[in-house]
Amino acid sequence: MSFSDSDSSSYGGDYKNFKQISRDRLLIEMLRSCKTGDSKATWKVLIMDKLTVKIMSYACKMADITDEGVSLVEDIYRRRQPLPSMDAIYFFQPTKENVIMFLSDMSGRAPLYRKAFVFFSSPISKELVGHIKKDATVLTRIAALREMNLEYFAIDSQAFVTNNERALEELYGDEEDSRKGVACLNVMAARVATVFASLREFPFVRYRAAKSLDATTMTTFRDLIPTKLAAGIWDCLMKYKKTIPNFPETETCELLILDRSVDQIAPVIHEWTYDAMCHDLLNMDGNKYVHEVPSKTGGPPEKKEVLLEDHDPIWLELRHAHIADASERLHEKMTNFITKNKAAQIHHGARDARELSTRDLQKMVQALPQYSEQIDKLSLHVEIAGKVNRIIRELGLRELGQLEQDLVFGDAGMKDVIKFLNTKDDTTGENKLRLLMILAAIYPEKFEGEKGHNLMKLAKLPPDDMNAVNNMRLLGGSSDTKKSSIATFSLKFDMHKKKRGGRKERPSEGETWQLSRFYPIIEELVENLSKGELSKEDYPCLNDPSPTFHGTSHGAAIHQPPVAHSMRSRRAPTWARPKNSDDGYSSDSVLRHASSDFKKMGQRIFVVIVGGATRSELRVCHKLTTKLRREVILGSSCLDDPAPFITKLKMMTSNELSLDDLQI
Repeated sequence: MSFSDSDSSSYGGDYKNFKQISRDRLLIEMLRSCKTGDSKATWKVLIMDKLTVKIMSYACKMADITDEGVSLVEDIYRRRQPLPSMDAIYFFQPTKENVIMFLSDMSGRAPLYRKAFVFFSSPISKELVGHIKKDATVLTRIAALREMNLEYFAIDSQAFVTNNERALEELYGDEEDSRKGVACLNVMAARVATVFASLREFPFVRYRAAKSLDATTMTTFRDLIPTKLAAGIWDCLMKYKKTIPNFPETETCELLILDRSVDQIAPVIHEWTYDAMCHDLLNMDGNKYVHEVPSKTGGPPEKKEVLLEDHDPIWLELRHAHIADASERLHEKMTNFITKNKAAQIHHGARDARELSTRDLQKMVQALPQYSEQIDKLSLHVEIAGKVNRIIRELGLRELGQLEQDLVFGDAGMKDVIKFLNTKDDTTGENKLRLLMILAAIYPEKFEGEKGHNLMKLAKLPPDDMNAVNNMRLLGGSSDTKKSSIATFSLKFDMHKKKRGGRKERPSEGETWQLSRFYPIIEELVENLSKGELSKEDYPCLNDPSPTFHGTSHGAAIHQPPVAHSMRSRRAPTWARPKNSDDGYSSDSVLRHASSDFKKMGQRIFVVIVGGATRSELRVCHKLTTKLRREVILGSSCLDDPAPFITKLKMMTSNELSLDDLQI
């Protein structure tokens, strides 16, 4: 038996992204390492708990696990058939309950399995190790006992979540009792730290500092959330330095810790990319999309589930494209495919089948298998994009989206919102609420006292929806403990009376698609961090960076005032340029640059947002990776689309409700 941290952080010299490393650790470092001695040629059982099952499923496919010699996957808490001739691989959280279940499996005269390879998702306590070592019969049956230190969901090639779905409620809901909040931050800190353990990275830890109006105001638990999380992660990293072989002694990357108060508009504004629109409008279950396909037997259409994930090259190419751009590209792909593919021409009736020569028939047969697969993929996305565009038209989202963006950039105000509410009776309740939440973030004074209730009446929204608007203030600190001229909102909002959000346009960045002006605040923060220009006063560093980092002195960093939420520069983001530009997202562009780009990557940047990240923020991380030539990895308690985010805001002050109880 060995007790150690798994120690194999690279598999070949090529640069691998965050998700690839996570996958390799699970498949190679964990599963493949069990092929030793008399276990080399035998099939094994993989036993996991509810959390580690999800960790595995986000990083790997079932086929990957089977390829590593696993024939059966089991739940540690379910009654299992004894397989005394087989070896078992256990991967679970190091909790007392899990350890007891493991010991009951392997103890006594008739253990369930021959030998056990045990892997913990995070560090195990000395007490639990002692508990395992007490049972001499179990000890002889343990082939390996290791800490994998991998306890996060790799939801994207450059993103992870810690599975703290109730973080908003636990951290911001009850100011009187912060016990749930402390427990939530402890779990988050431990899980975020395992990201750095997995990648063998030691970060400079930067965090958003608590803001006070003056020396007499009290700092609340909510104000200190990024500070406390930073401290928790730092404590875990210090332990890893002592316990993990080859863990870096000096800093290798940068970590920026934020919370949802840094940008309250991003979670509710309409994001116009293909990915965001699909998840916002199509009632998808995670990445699962259900559509109807013709029956092979001639009966009624059959329902088919597809996953919109990285293995789909069309999804990979188009997910961060503007919906209008994605639709154009799909039309072009379909046209080109039919033009070039003989079988497709025949299928679409380009020629009468009777006119075909033998050679033509042969070509048709040769092309058919490939045609079937490719046309299925293309047809799926043409159908999805068509459905999204139809919903956009039916809900009148273009006009609403224009007003949202005009509000954010200071080109519209209160009068425009009132006019919209008076004239657009058919706008859905959710979309009216999202519009008012954006308004509240920019003009908080308009929601003081009766003003807010009058706006809700004008929008014909129920009182319950006012909770979502009111609870936005909790993300920025409680008004009751702060002396502010704005009673219900903190300084996190822009308080200037002048036109808000008016910044000069930057046309030099190229043409743009309509409704693509918006960008989340983290885009500027990450760019400033990469340039060494992020304010050390507003975003202190736990480990004071050395002057040589980035090749420039951090001491000379330009002091940036706090960024107000409505102050977004009117830029033309490169992700929305017309299709003939090389934006780094077309499949040709990805293939052309992938191998060379990643070999030349600089140090990684990690951005962790407490309280939920958004798809616009994920899109920005991919964009900045190409722009800065540094892999930007987004981490959060969860990834939220607008509807669940609003539900969680309502829940913050409604302890008796559950996520299933609230419908938007």
